[in-house]
Amino acid sequence: MLKSVILIGGPQKGTRFRPLSFEVPKPLFPVAGVPMLQHHIEECAKVPNMKEILLIGFYQPNEELTRFMCSAQQEFKISIRYLQEYAALGTGGGIYHFRDQILSGGPEAFFIMNADVCSEFPLPEMLNFQKEHGEPSSFVILGTTANRKQSMNYGCIVENQQTNEVLHYVEKPSTFVSDIINCGIYLFTPEIFQHIGAVFQKNQQDMLLDEQTNGNGWHRAEAIRLEQDIFTALAGQGKLYVYKTPAIWSQIKSA
Repeated sequence: MLKSVILIGGPQKGTRFRPLSFEVPKPLFPVAGVPMLQHHIEECAKVPNMKEILLIGFYQPNEELTRFMCSAQQEFKISIRYLQEYAALGTGGGIYHFRDQILSGGPEAFFIMNADVCSEFPLPEMLNFQKEHGEPSSFVILGTTANRKQSMNYGCIVENQQTNEVLHYVEKPSTFVSDIINCGIYLFTPEIFQHIGAVFQKNQQDMLLDEQTNGNGWHRAEAIRLEQDIFTALAGQGKLYVYKTPAIWSQIKSA
């Protein structure tokens, strides 16, 4: 059984998409005539054995989001739920906070995807790739290629060209590292939570040693970034692989 988690973030203070961003949560902005999130949900629903889609973010529940979820559930015949973070916990902190909900029912694997990407979402291909690379519990990043200048705006991946293992990962490097970039779409097995949990434990210990937390320590311990905190550590450990897609991919810039 499989699940998908879409990270939808929360309210932004930027101006790029105003006045639209005043009225509509960013994940519901129209892309190719339908809400951005609908592209993700439609592709997830096509994957055999996909049982549930979870949206994680720190938007207050609102009428637009609720209406969209009800409509999408009916159209794509799949369970869709929204899990609200109490604060912005980062790409790893949110899924760790809701790990029991993600693992409920015993999924063998689950996709994690950022809401602000446009892609052909090669999810079945990522599943097949994961079965053929590394251990059964290995993790997969969807990657694509960019030019030297563009690559420095994204997470950069150095791979073993024979095995596709991620040997080195750097988020937004200051100098050129690789032309393979992170697309913000991942395939994880439940073992990922052991690695995120280890970071959480370390953050807790650091928090206890830091007398300057002023009561904000718990949030600091839970704020975990997959890119900097998890992928950087997993690179070169025989656990993390990159599936490169030649298909169209783009990030929708922050509002």
